Amino acid sequence: MYTSPPPSSPQARSQQRSGFSLGLFSRSFLLLAALMLISLGAWLQVFFSMEEGPRARQMAQRVTTAVSITRSALMYAPPHVRPALLLDLATKEGLRVQPRDSNDTLEPLQRSNYWQEVYREIRAGLGSQTLVMWSVNQMPGIWVSFDINDDKYWLVFDREQLSLTAGPEWLGWAITALLLALIGAAVSVRFVNHPLARLAKVAQQLARGETPSPLPERGPNEIRELNVAFNRMARDIRQAEADREIMLAGISHDLRTPLARMRLEIELSNVSDETRHAIDEDLAQIDHSIGQLMEYARPAGAVPEEGIDVSHALQELIDRERSHTESLGGTLTAEIETALLARIQANDLKRIVSNLIENARRYGRSPLTNQANIHLTASTRGNSIEITVEDQGVGIEPHEVQRLLRPFSRGDTARTGVSGAGLGLSIVERLLGHVNGTLELISHPPQGLLVRITIPRLKRSPS
Repeated sequence: MYTSPPPSSPQARSQQRSGFSLGLFSRSFLLLAALMLISLGAWLQVFFSMEEGPRARQMAQRVTTAVSITRSALMYAPPHVRPALLLDLATKEGLRVQPRDSNDTLEPLQRSNYWQEVYREIRAGLGSQTLVMWSVNQMPGIWVSFDINDDKYWLVFDREQLSLTAGPEWLGWAITALLLALIGAAVSVRFVNHPLARLAKVAQQLARGETPSPLPERGPNEIRELNVAFNRMARDIRQAEADREIMLAGISHDLRTPLARMRLEIELSNVSDETRHAIDEDLAQIDHSIGQLMEYARPAGAVPEEGIDVSHALQELIDRERSHTESLGGTLTAEIETALLARIQANDLKRIVSNLIENARRYGRSPLTNQANIHLTASTRGNSIEITVEDQGVGIEPHEVQRLLRPFSRGDTARTGVSGAGLGLSIVERLLGHVNGTLELISHPPQGLLVRITIPRLKRSPS
């Protein structure tokens, strides 16, 4: 049975779940801008509410004064002078006097607080019998009634003269306030986001196996303490990696040297061929387990800035692995698309694929011929490179997949029939997670197992 394939990396799963997401700067900016706009809107609402009363009384006083002056002027002016007086009021003061008829079509004032306050103030100044209309005979304006003896008239004001706001002037102030609010939000968020963006950049460098640039240990207390802690952590990680490399070299030497000596002593001993073969197989299993443990502990290489030729690296690996597979009585075929580019270390790619091929050789033997027939394909799929390794073994049961996702877990067939530490696919998953790749098992027993890996494709830049 195949060793477990751990699930795809959390980062890859997060990218698959969400096709679109906002960064920290965008989220903080939108939140702060929304709060500022709400505050500005509330402030304008309070301002207009406080302005309504005084402005309504001011406009009502203006109407009352204009109606009183116009009424007095028309009352005491000689009849032959009245036409000239009406023309002068209309052209210079913007006041039109119209005769009032009982058949006029009237439209009352709007029901807003401001206009109702204006209406009450005008009636208080001119009398309760005064009419104030929004339009008369479908002619817009503010129409105020007055009487001269038995004659009835309308005095018409332009609505813009009595309105609450000044239109373009208030719009200009509102746009200015809006721009200032957005600029303030952007500056504030930038001040907070810049140290976090720098931290994210060096964290990505550390995740790729690179030596990150030290963070500046200055600024606000919280940011300074965070940067100091991160720099200390980065130094500790680099020291731990150096110690691990020394430890791995020592373990490999201290364990494999006695194994080589034991092999030599067995060859020179007088034991039977059957016993010698059995002991040699046991030593080979121990050596393979040591190799897997060393491989699992070895860190992934830094992600290269430039893409590598995946097709060339895979072809080199296939040429090497084919002869070894054939020496064990199996076959290895491949279909590799040309010009496949990806940002991954060539050695890491070969470690990934060689582990899959080794698993197929060990656990993917046909139950009929007891031979491993392996087929590898590599091709583009959207923005990814898809590599599959397929065998003709018995496969694994679907319900076994989740249990086998953990390191050191193997199926029953693997435990009883072949050697290994159960780390092959754990190594594959860890190396793929380093480059945002994914791993998938597709099995339909007894038709064999297909292992599919995907890594982000790097498009070839135009020459």
